[in-house]
Amino acid sequence: MQGDGNLVMYPLALPTDSVYSAYWATMTVNTGSQVVFDSSDTLYLELENKSRINVTTSDVSTADFYQRVTLDPDGVLRHYVHPKDAMKKGSWRNDWTVIASEPSDICQRVNGDTGSGACGFNSYCQLNEEQEPDLQVPALPTPFWIPAILTVAASPDFVAPSCGGGGDQEFFELREMANTDWPGSDYEHYRSFNEDQCRESCMDDCLCAVAIFRGADCWKKRLPLSKGRIGSYVGGKALIKVGTRNTSSFPSPEQQSEKNENDRKVWLSVGLSSLTISLIILFCSVTALVVLSSSYHRRFRLDSSIAGSTLRCFTYKELEEATNGFRKELGNGAFGIVYQGFLPPEPKICVAVKKLDKLLPEREKEFMAEVRSIGQTHHKNLVRLLGYCNEGADRLLVYEFMSNGSLTAFLFQEPRPGWYKRVEIVLGIVRGLLYLHEECKTPIIHCDIKPQNILLDDEFTARISDFGLAKLLGPDQTRTNTGIRGTKGYVAPEWFRNLPITAKVDVYSFGVMLLEIISCRRNLELELPREEETVLVYWAYDCYKQGRVDALVGNDEEAMTDLDGVLRLLMVAIWCIQEDPSRRPTMKRVWQMLDCTIVVPAPPDPSLIN
Repeated sequence: MQGDGNLVMYPLALPTDSVYSAYWATMTVNTGSQVVFDSSDTLYLELENKSRINVTTSDVSTADFYQRVTLDPDGVLRHYVHPKDAMKKGSWRNDWTVIASEPSDICQRVNGDTGSGACGFNSYCQLNEEQEPDLQVPALPTPFWIPAILTVAASPDFVAPSCGGGGDQEFFELREMANTDWPGSDYEHYRSFNEDQCRESCMDDCLCAVAIFRGADCWKKRLPLSKGRIGSYVGGKALIKVGTRNTSSFPSPEQQSEKNENDRKVWLSVGLSSLTISLIILFCSVTALVVLSSSYHRRFRLDSSIAGSTLRCFTYKELEEATNGFRKELGNGAFGIVYQGFLPPEPKICVAVKKLDKLLPEREKEFMAEVRSIGQTHHKNLVRLLGYCNEGADRLLVYEFMSNGSLTAFLFQEPRPGWYKRVEIVLGIVRGLLYLHEECKTPIIHCDIKPQNILLDDEFTARISDFGLAKLLGPDQTRTNTGIRGTKGYVAPEWFRNLPITAKVDVYSFGVMLLEIISCRRNLELELPREEETVLVYWAYDCYKQGRVDALVGNDEEAMTDLDGVLRLLMVAIWCIQEDPSRRPTMKRVWQMLDCTIVVPAPPDPSLIN
């Protein structure tokens, strides 16, 4: 607990007491704050005005279970329970069991510009079956840039060839590891590369230990590798440089030094004879560069805050031509109109260009930060941002074009879309939100989850879109304060209570939308014969309590053959729409419940408040 009232978890820079960037924080400023673990099994931060922010909660009784919360050595705060009576423990094992943790995935949360990440240098981190971080090293043959035996940090067990030797093809090859990355070790980033170019660039560069290829992007990384992670959310592949010969094939340090000295003498004699010519060429080149640079910057505005991102900076004229003068409108929202466009070269690429309304000056910095972070997200269930225009007063965003439109058009039609296709769409949305909340480099709260913002690609895969209202969280944030964002009917109650906003607002919106997907009806229907069915969230809970799950799916024959599945989705949705955000599950827990990894407990009345 800091003196300013902020409850924070930091990684230490051992062996000192200095700290890296925080990986979890309440972001509160309140000198009267205190941490309380009360008799109702909840660990919370109580503020000076007696309002509270829950950290962990339990859904089992203290009458039957011992409970403790521990900040474990791996940096995770875990809530444990243990049955008091082994004879009455039911399905619980007679041991301490974790029921809640913060953060839910330490592998993804320890970021920042320095430090090794959650599992040390030259390794990668993934959660085991107990949801604890496991230190792993790639299972590849040696000699290898990342040795098979890891201590605190590893280094090559041979002398690497000189950078002047014309590449590493003679001694190395590249081995693939899918869905693996070390985000903290980049020194070069190429855009619009194919895999062959990425491989060749790494093999020609003796500093390159690993190349990451994802989409059309190639990142080169040097040792030591840091913040390693693996998982389907990462995407792409790691191309790891592996030795193909015995270490004796490499020149010794003495041999390499002698070779470098001979090379230096040769080049010195050549260099002196051409020095005068070089100086003349250099003078002419610098003069031309200044002229060209001045001309270039008059034509294009390059924003330094976007430098290093994967996005393309378009001119307004380029996008005006691509959309044929902004002729074909695809849709509109609170912040602008979306137009269809086509980008060269042939065959032209179809894109969606969102022309934003004019931004207030105070939103400019936030806009650029959001564009940069969202442009770095890569997931099969997100619509990818391809580029932007930030020219004068014009702000435009360029997205992938989704051929099958929005979930709204797909869902609210006759006949109803198939039940199992709807379930696939639900799972895709959950995967996308889980990535945004916990797995991308900068956690993102979308703030406007609704069917209109779920687009469908050629294969009807769900893709989350429209990040116009998104709120970014820093590496030390789990919550934020901001004005009300979102769409009526999907907005979580805490927006109206002046409470800090967390990713649970997206969980609430998802819950409302999940009920719409189950029932194929909108969350508010005024023209219904039965008044009690007008508000979907109330009617859905009534159906659940009365055991009338079939009423939600009506005459949907396919859904009627899977009423157990319908019930599971309904119970998850009711958990998501709880008035009290601390009762709502995280998107990771939602995924586990839908994936049948954990049992879905009976949800309480959504209107109850702790």
